[in-house]
Amino acid sequence: MAETQASQPSSRRATPARMPVARRGSVAAGAARAGGERARRRSTPLIAGSEQAPPTSAVPSAPSVPSARTSAPKATAKAGSAATTKRAATKAPRVDPTPATTPEPSTTAYEKLENPSEATASAPKQVTPRHRPQPTVTSGPSRKAAAKSGGRTRPTRAEIAARRASRPLKAVTDADLATAATPAEAVHAAAAASTQVVPGVEEFLKVAISTLRVAATAAGIDPADIEDQVARTLAYVRRRIAGDFTVDDFGFDADFTDHIALPLLRPLYRTWFRVEVRGIENIPATGGALIVANHSGTVAMDSLMTQVAVHDEHPQHRYLRMLGADLVFQTPFLGTFARRSGSTVASNPDAERLLTSGELVGVWPEGFKGVGKPFKERYKLQRFGRGGFVSAAIKSQVPIIPCSIVGAEEIYPLVGNIPSLARLLGMPYVPITPTFPLLGPLGLIPLPSKWIIEFGRPVDTASLDPAAADDPMLVFDLTDQIRETIQQTLYALLMQRRSVFF
Repeated sequence: MAETQASQPSSRRATPARMPVARRGSVAAGAARAGGERARRRSTPLIAGSEQAPPTSAVPSAPSVPSARTSAPKATAKAGSAATTKRAATKAPRVDPTPATTPEPSTTAYEKLENPSEATASAPKQVTPRHRPQPTVTSGPSRKAAAKSGGRTRPTRAEIAARRASRPLKAVTDADLATAATPAEAVHAAAAASTQVVPGVEEFLKVAISTLRVAATAAGIDPADIEDQVARTLAYVRRRIAGDFTVDDFGFDADFTDHIALPLLRPLYRTWFRVEVRGIENIPATGGALIVANHSGTVAMDSLMTQVAVHDEHPQHRYLRMLGADLVFQTPFLGTFARRSGSTVASNPDAERLLTSGELVGVWPEGFKGVGKPFKERYKLQRFGRGGFVSAAIKSQVPIIPCSIVGAEEIYPLVGNIPSLARLLGMPYVPITPTFPLLGPLGLIPLPSKWIIEFGRPVDTASLDPAAADDPMLVFDLTDQIRETIQQTLYALLMQRRSVFF
């Protein structure tokens, strides 16, 4: 009886049918996992880009077994996955995934493994399926765009700009603008150099020109003038980009003056102030000359209007090189604008250099005393300084042309001043006018007074010896003579003027 009882446990351990349920499940899970791993290794290509399955004759089909992930516990599945990853890393070491070449579709991965030399020649870099090259994507939207484009990333703005800059530009010269049949054709010719760099420029210009034509017709302006101005502006931009302009020793830029400075001042000159010019024939066609004028208006706009009058009304369209105070060139933006438009510091050496080189020079000897005088003292000339402009003209042997300006006194009638604020700001005066500072920024708009600019007969200095410039009595006498000439002309013009604004 004892032997029978002793033999029963051994017979139970030897019978597989009587094994515990948990142990049978573990054995079955292990067998299933091993079979699944073998089947996956046989059916998975080892060469990057090979997506075809091996032929049936070369690789035996794996037995159909249930997945280990569905029957085994989670801990067992994680352990099996870790073991599989370790074995895959041991068999196929990780290499640099870029670039990965695609083999011929007719050749499978297992056929290439039979001939290692061919596999190495066709696929220089091998990667495992777990380490396929991934596109370099940084953010969510970029990752989605790269996934849709097959791993290709979009070019950056710098790359796009470099590609556009490398494209050849069509050469457009000033002759193309001159030979254009219409201003519209000149606009398209001037824009041809930029249409290849910025797509859509020509279409935009067509729409813009059509809009400008409608606006000009509604405003009573000739549309041809608008188109001509657009063509000139585009040609100016092209020359600026190409660096096709010159600047003299004083910073004067004739191209900037013709296409930026003077066009900005012409609306004031022609429409707002309606300037009437007299005696333009007294300005010589060539050679140097010194134009001496009265100064007024709280803001020195009379010098700018004189510059436009000389250029637009003179048959030779000469430039007026103005002499300005130091404050003008110390002011941001204003100093740069003044330099480029032909102004320079009011000093005898600079004035003599310009006059001897054959330039027209303009000077306003009253300075800030004339500009900032009260409205009750309008058209009464202040002292003309020490006569430095006369000595410069005598040394340079050029004529002196008196200039009288009527109408500038009324654009900003000066009724008061704030000396304490002027000293704080470092300005000669802070004006108080009927509109400023009462109306704020609107007070900066000048009143539309009617202007008259008259150029008098030249005063000859060629008969004087250049050494006479060092004679103070001669210089003072000639200075007073010019001052009296301007003063008498102002009185005569005021008697002829019908109204301040008409």
